[in-house]
Amino acid sequence: MTSQYERELRHVLAGIPAGVEAVIRSCSVEEKEKMRLVLKRPFLVVRAAGSGIEGSGDLLALRGDISFPIEVKTTKGKKIYLSGRTLDQYNALAYEGERCGLMPLYAHRLKGTRGDSWRIFRVETSTLEGRLRVLARRIPALPRTRKGRAFIDWDQGMPLNEFIHIVCQHNENSPTLDYIQKRSVIEKNDTKDAPIKASILDELQRRRTILR
Repeated sequence: MTSQYERELRHVLAGIPAGVEAVIRSCSVEEKEKMRLVLKRPFLVVRAAGSGIEGSGDLLALRGDISFPIEVKTTKGKKIYLSGRTLDQYNALAYEGERCGLMPLYAHRLKGTRGDSWRIFRVETSTLEGRLRVLARRIPALPRTRKGRAFIDWDQGMPLNEFIHIVCQHNENSPTLDYIQKRSVIEKNDTKDAPIKASILDELQRRRTILR
């Protein structure tokens, strides 16, 4: 059964028209528009399950600018507590993410839900750079229990249509990945220039005082 939903997600991320339309059938107009953006900027999606490589996830989504391993979960309940095999999967994803500078994702599919039934989470890592580091600011990390153990809560995830909107659209009027990255550079430069601008303003004020 899980492989059925892996295939569903794979077809969406790969930008296969029939697959995208099947998933968005009960979505709102806005959700459909966002999801269809992947048709113009698709990923190469490889099924990694059964490869014997721990930390590779179930799917590998690859594109020229960003790539990530994805662990797919499907349940009728909204929460999944990790233990045993599922905890080992999480630890392996976190390890490989740290080691390789990747951002592993969890995609949780809630059965029996109309509209966008997928939610996206990221595994927290500290070695992200470039576009992945910018993207990580937008995607919620897996929540934690009181004891600090990661778990999955569908209600706290990012809808798949919003994820696709961020990674697939070029539009500076919306908080897409390209726009967020450009704003980060601008804000960083503004911070660097602040002391210089302040000293110039101080000097101008001093000269006005002398003239008076």
